Amino acid sequence: MITFEDVQAAAARIKGSVLRSPFLRADGISRVTGAEVYIKYDHLQATGAFKERGAANRIALLTPEERARGVVAMSAGNHAQAVARHAALAGIAATIVMPRHTPATKVTRTAAWGAKVVLHGEMLAEAAAEARRLEREEGLFFIHPYDDPAVMAGQGTMALEMLEDVPDLDALIVATGGGGLISGSAVVARHMRPDCKVYGVEVENYSAFAQALAGQPINVGGPTIAEGIAVRDIGQNPLEVLKALNVPVLVVSEHAVESAIAMLVESAKQVAEGAGAAGLAALFAYPEHFRGKKIGISICGSNIDPRILANTLMRCLLRDGRLLRVVLEMPDRPGMLAEVASRIGALGGNIIEVAHHRLFSSPSVQDAQLEIMIEARDSGHGEAIEASLAEVFVLRRV
Repeated sequence: MITFEDVQAAAARIKGSVLRSPFLRADGISRVTGAEVYIKYDHLQATGAFKERGAANRIALLTPEERARGVVAMSAGNHAQAVARHAALAGIAATIVMPRHTPATKVTRTAAWGAKVVLHGEMLAEAAAEARRLEREEGLFFIHPYDDPAVMAGQGTMALEMLEDVPDLDALIVATGGGGLISGSAVVARHMRPDCKVYGVEVENYSAFAQALAGQPINVGGPTIAEGIAVRDIGQNPLEVLKALNVPVLVVSEHAVESAIAMLVESAKQVAEGAGAAGLAALFAYPEHFRGKKIGISICGSNIDPRILANTLMRCLLRDGRLLRVVLEMPDRPGMLAEVASRIGALGGNIIEVAHHRLFSSPSVQDAQLEIMIEARDSGHGEAIEASLAEVFVLRRV
């Protein structure tokens, strides 16, 4: 068990090298959720994630002999950048092992801090095995992303700042990968405000802590937008903290995380990666836990690939009914396209994309098929547009 004093010492040690990020009330999200929500903007760190806190504390504690050896770390991205940056600031050579399918933006940014990047394995566990091999064979000092008391204490400084700024929080919701942040946060909350409930958050495909706490064998894997918390081999030190402090872990769906990313863009005007939006996803997925309470969440990472962000926003618009994709069957005669455009325009819809097929898709040579994407204000507006088109044409959604 790390102690509150360990976190306090870490806060003093990293002061000046890590940003004390803003912690502000989110009015739009508060109105939607029925809770009084405060957001910690820790994605404003130089590397775009909270991981700087633990990396800075661990590197500050290295002995001269350990610094001379150089460091190695494994990471899906944010710990990689954090170790690379703080090693560079300290003049220490760094090697970072990342899974092969880590988002390109995280790979390039890690290399930009001067680290040697090695892409190895499909999952974080395979990258970890390679990092351990380099530790043994090249004599490097291994900096674990979460199962290290110094890293746990450093990550706990985020909760320390949150409770210093808003002391009467009822709950903290914390994204949970390997357990460094949740364990440090739980220790801080238990000391500063024992009545403040701390919840971890995992995604369905990687609910390792939820399984371990329930006494189940860990069975994880598969694609996830929250690759930053896609961990199989959770930290044993953090697990002991969560057991000792009785910290529950909530499990959310991929759709919930995607919706949280979109909500942060629209309501908070902030970009979050999947792991960075997990706290908000839990707030929406489990409203009964949080309604009417004062809640602290964090945007703990913003290193999302631009293509993934764009696709996520489009998927959410489709699910919300603000983008419609419909196929119309119509007679192949002059004026039909004008009729479609007129009906959509009269109701204030916006045509985004049109594909007009005559030769092969239509059931009759006398017919044509029109695939069309339409932007609507909301689902009700979209339904009105569809109803107008269905008065004249055979319509189906795709």
